[in-house]
Amino acid sequence: MKILPAIAAIALFLASFPMFAYSFEVPEVYAPFLFFAGILAVTFSLMIPITILGRRD
Repeated sequence: MKILPAIAAIALFLASFPMFAYSFEVPEVYAPFLFFAGILAVTFSLMIPITILGRRD
């Protein structure tokens, strides 16, 4: 059942792109938080395959 973490990682990675894009469109007060959320989304999307899925043997 390793397909669900893989789908979650792909979804997080793809969701980070609109976060980066919209961070330039929202009011300046919210922009750093949205950009940081995009960075966290990319980080977690790369962390899922490394930690949960592990190595292929």
